[in-house]
Amino acid sequence: MSNFIILISGPAGVGKTTICDKLVNDFSPHLSRLVTATSRSPRSNEVDGVDYVFLSRDEFKKRISNEDFAEYELIHGNYYGTLKKFLFETFSGQNLLINIDVNGAQSIQKIFLEFAEMSSKLLTIFIRPKSIKELETRLITRGTDSHEQIKRRIQTAQHEIEQATNFDLIVDSTCKELDYNLVKNFYLKFTDQK
Repeated sequence: MSNFIILISGPAGVGKTTICDKLVNDFSPHLSRLVTATSRSPRSNEVDGVDYVFLSRDEFKKRISNEDFAEYELIHGNYYGTLKKFLFETFSGQNLLINIDVNGAQSIQKIFLEFAEMSSKLLTIFIRPKSIKELETRLITRGTDSHEQIKRRIQTAQHEIEQATNFDLIVDSTCKELDYNLVKNFYLKFTDQK
């Protein structure tokens, strides 16, 4: 089996994490999730090293100075990034899943374009919300963000949605089950898993 990196992106609150969790659950051990880093505090249900590598702001900046990141972004006041060692060391022996913001996704795409032998191994998927209003409702229902954070996320989402055409597959979100099946079928099309 050839190894692929499956990159899933889209606005906050669109359901990326739910899809990623189900993919890993259904296709482990052939598919593993790359854990990205953040300087934000963990939410009550998040585990360090599983959901994110949680770093202090100072530690994150130190790692930026050391050029430890393949890509990083400052989003809504917090840093998010993909550590080089996780991206390149993990990508041997199995398919790798990345749940990442749109700017980060574009940075990863640029890195892979620099390496011709790897560019065909990157599969990119954009989860597009039905509407901005529905996305706002999802963020409110999720209950993890303040009113001000939701407002910022919606502003960011409007720009992110414009980038959807830069991805291999666009999933126009309808319901969790249908969204997941579209992503799963796309994944299966390129891998020899049943």
